Amino acid sequence: MCGIAGYLSLKPLPSEDLRSRIEAMSATLRHRGPDSGDLWCEERANLALGHRRLAILDLSEGGRQPMHSACGRYVLTYNGEIYNFAELRAELEARGDNFKSDSDTEVLVALLARYGVKDALQRINGMFAFALWDRQERALWLARDRVGQKPLYYGRHGQSFLFGSELKALRAAPEFKATIDRQSLASLMRVRNVPAPHAIYENTFKLPPGCFLKVDGRTLEAGDPQPYWSAIDVFEEGQRSPFQGSASEAADLLEAHIKDAVAACMVSDVPVGAFLSGGIDSSTIVALMQTISTQPVRTFSIGFSQRSHNEAEYAKKVAEHLGCQHTELYLDDAQALDVIADLPRIYDEPFADSSQIPTVIVSELARRHVTVSLSGDGGDELFGGYHRYALFETFANTRRATPSPLFNATGRLLQSLPGAPIDILLRRVSPKLGARRPGERIVKLGEWIAQSGTEAEAYRRLMDLWPDALNPTLGAHPHPRAPWPEHARMKPRRRAMLDDTLCYLPDDILTKVDRAAMAHSLETRIPLLDHRVIAFAATLPLNLSSGSGGGPGKALLREVLSRHVPRELFERPKQGFAIPLHEWLRTGLRAWADDLLSEDRLRRQGFFAPQTLAQRWRDHRAGLRDESARLWPALMFQSWLADTHSER
Repeated sequence: MCGIAGYLSLKPLPSEDLRSRIEAMSATLRHRGPDSGDLWCEERANLALGHRRLAILDLSEGGRQPMHSACGRYVLTYNGEIYNFAELRAELEARGDNFKSDSDTEVLVALLARYGVKDALQRINGMFAFALWDRQERALWLARDRVGQKPLYYGRHGQSFLFGSELKALRAAPEFKATIDRQSLASLMRVRNVPAPHAIYENTFKLPPGCFLKVDGRTLEAGDPQPYWSAIDVFEEGQRSPFQGSASEAADLLEAHIKDAVAACMVSDVPVGAFLSGGIDSSTIVALMQTISTQPVRTFSIGFSQRSHNEAEYAKKVAEHLGCQHTELYLDDAQALDVIADLPRIYDEPFADSSQIPTVIVSELARRHVTVSLSGDGGDELFGGYHRYALFETFANTRRATPSPLFNATGRLLQSLPGAPIDILLRRVSPKLGARRPGERIVKLGEWIAQSGTEAEAYRRLMDLWPDALNPTLGAHPHPRAPWPEHARMKPRRRAMLDDTLCYLPDDILTKVDRAAMAHSLETRIPLLDHRVIAFAATLPLNLSSGSGGGPGKALLREVLSRHVPRELFERPKQGFAIPLHEWLRTGLRAWADDLLSEDRLRRQGFFAPQTLAQRWRDHRAGLRDESARLWPALMFQSWLADTHSER
């Protein structure tokens, strides 16, 4: 795992100026690669490439970058891991290539030199973002892994083309214009993040997952990113050629696929461990790691004193059963709140999934003991684990069977109920029931039904924090959404799973994990996102992969796990990596939020409608409604603005 950066200009610059620019850009990425750093400049092309290294495979100087191909035509700067590099190396050696090191970087640059970017990408199994300079053609190629595990930002600013693993690298270039894109801000308020291909700044983009981009070094002209892999194609092929075997055979094959992916992710010259929440996904990964490892696997978890948010006790029991060497850390509010001041620096672009806080902390905990940590992310999207899938399926089937006037009237009726008074009354009768805010939930359900629109709009509104009509961003609407998967053979639940694989997974989950881990120089690897696992999961009938009806989901993954861990250790309601944010905003974070959301400050900055946010904040402080989810994106933007641009 590393950090990469690059600078390409139409304006001729002396070598010392090229060097100073790329040094400044690369220096911002030191946390991604603390072991060493290097750069390479080609003055005649006005090009500079930078690299920061976190040494994982071949710790010698043989893995240093930027790296030249043996023929001298290509220069590579690369972030990530190629899991099948040993097989690729053997293939290349059989065709006459020779290697000086044991690094996957040398294999990658040789593969690119022999086959070209498009064909080479089809052969790679890994997580990566890279830039390849073709000295002969004077062309710059950028590429990103299939599902978006590794980030890559780019943009043309003036006469310069810039790229980097994080936005801070681009900001370090003097040509960069840090003009905030208000549509991106509106998107942040809607879905907690700025979805690819957009970034928080104008004229700056994220390379979408599974895509490459070619830039003409003579003109800086670049077409649209081109896909070399598509989750839509994989899911559609799965529908055309579905799995035909029994449930037992499906579990055997799934276990074999995941175990193979886990084994590939465990190849390392530095210590390897795993995040363990005690849930289905992480427990499955750890269980299969332990079948491979000759030593107890190092596992890490975070606990909370609030029982409603704590899964650490389950993680500990799973670790004990498997014989792992387990480390846990129980957080008090003060420890968690201390992290919040660092979030603008860690995430670099405003990001507002509040589970980022425990993710940052567990990453720091793991880095004390290991350099690589495996994660169970991806299981919910591939095997139907989110509660919203069952809710959406029920909604779609009910709407199809119910006359529209009656269906819409039901939504309006629920929407009209006095949610807050109901919850206040219930808290007096039953504090435990009232704390779950059923009145507020019923009203939100009514809003969702009444405003459902098309199938795509209905599902995506489940995820939206602010409806477009109420979005408090001034002067802009959110960017248009990615197209909804419309494949006729797919049931609503599978379309929702595919939509999350395309959008929510890379823009939220993978962004959260990458930035949190790399802030502590920790490499994360995600076996469930091996493209072979994804392809197999896409062939599974829903009753096999996720289960039938309104069940808990991930039925086949549960079956695999039950072969290694007793069901009583993992069969329980899904919790997720949640935190008591609503309580913190009324207590330890209140003064911080008061400052960031003051009407005077909001009015002076001009990004948000002051009265809208201020009223939501007053309602939250008074306990009338839980507005923490809607307010968190605004707070993250305001905090980022103050930290990055010194705007108060």
